[in-house]
Amino acid sequence: AHGRLTALDVATVRAMPGVVDVITAADIPGVNDCGSIIHDDPILCDGEVRYVGQPLFAVLARTRQQALRAAALAKKVATVDPLPSVLTPQHAHQLQQYVVPPMHLERSTHADGARAALHSAAHRLQGTWDVGGQEQFYLEGQISYAIPKEGVGMHVYCSTQHPSEMQHLVAHALGVHAHDVHVECRRMGGGFGGKESQSGLFACVAAVAARRLQRPVKLRLDRDDDFMVTGRRHCFWYEYDIGYDDDGRIVGAEISMVSRAGHSADLSAPVMTRALCHFDNAYWLPNVSMHGYMAKTNTQSNTAFR
Repeated sequence: AHGRLTALDVATVRAMPGVVDVITAADIPGVNDCGSIIHDDPILCDGEVRYVGQPLFAVLARTRQQALRAAALAKKVATVDPLPSVLTPQHAHQLQQYVVPPMHLERSTHADGARAALHSAAHRLQGTWDVGGQEQFYLEGQISYAIPKEGVGMHVYCSTQHPSEMQHLVAHALGVHAHDVHVECRRMGGGFGGKESQSGLFACVAAVAARRLQRPVKLRLDRDDDFMVTGRRHCFWYEYDIGYDDDGRIVGAEISMVSRAGHSADLSAPVMTRALCHFDNAYWLPNVSMHGYMAKTNTQSNTAFR
């Protein structure tokens, strides 16, 4: 789940039947990044292996089956020195290891603040709670089709919820201006948040490959590979302290929310903002103190989920 890529010999992969080329991070002409807000998410592994399923290289072959067979050699051609891994949000929280700084939000009608209201309550309820994540399971998997145009132009058909972001990411990866890249979403067989930011890696790989070969390239993931590479809804771990009166009315609450962000920031900050602002649900809580921690773990980078 975590390590240092010390050797990557793709000669064996290149020699496989039908293989046209193999692309590594060194072959990306622009910036090796597909981070949606913070630039901390490499398109292809640049030396640090961050999670199980991280793409190390891309195989271009004459047929999809030939590409799959060649890519399956990754375990034999890559040498990785293991490093300690962090897999749970609780572990990352203990290490104070986050993808972005923690968030804090407080509201109080008490003169001395939310915690004072909590401590003055007649009754207290404390505990922890786990909520798991879910896979978006869009009907159509991640797919991009890149076609080189005149000059440095690139036309990318992409199943994405965010065409303008794909335009920017592809332009950065190719080292060209945004107006040199045309992104079109003809149709999308479901997204549900899973194709808002995470379609970027596949759009960039297809475009880099098309630029390198000067011919159209399509990248379509198998479902199991999609599960391995992309993230899902954040799982959360909560630690709460609730104060209430004799009638059961909440007079004060303090909660820490720790999400499993994964190896990069992606959209974890907006997701946590939503979680904090929706803590009171349909109720009005007069005194609340909330803390949001986006745990950096050696897992897929979790993302938006409708």
